[in-house]
Amino acid sequence: MNQIAILYPVIAMAALTFIVLLLIPYQRFRAVIRKQVVADDFKFGESGSVPPAVCIPNRNYMNLLELPLLFYVGCLVMFVTQAVTPVAVGLAWAYVALRSVHSLIHLTYNNVVHRLAFFALSNVALVALWILLVTNMGK
Repeated sequence: MNQIAILYPVIAMAALTFIVLLLIPYQRFRAVIRKQVVADDFKFGESGSVPPAVCIPNRNYMNLLELPLLFYVGCLVMFVTQAVTPVAVGLAWAYVALRSVHSLIHLTYNNVVHRLAFFALSNVALVALWILLVTNMGK
């Protein structure tokens, strides 16, 4: 198995994170131009007067910096230890796809039940990736 293959989903996950990061200033500047907020609304994070459409990209970005950390670490450990398998690559891509759909839902129509379903499925893929990593260690 080509060990580099595990790095492509890592790059895709980082790309998703950067795309969401770009949405934050876009939504904030747009809200300032529309006079929905003032600069001081962001002085200590986000004040209560910041509209949800402006808050959601920031919340989604923070979410992409939480559990995906375990994804990055797991993939890098597999790469470094030469433990990459086709199943691992498949799980990594599944994780990225599920997190992408989760972000898409969160950033668009934001149905909590739909979002939770994709979040939960992504966590199943992440746990499976780690189980595979642990069971393949030392082989």
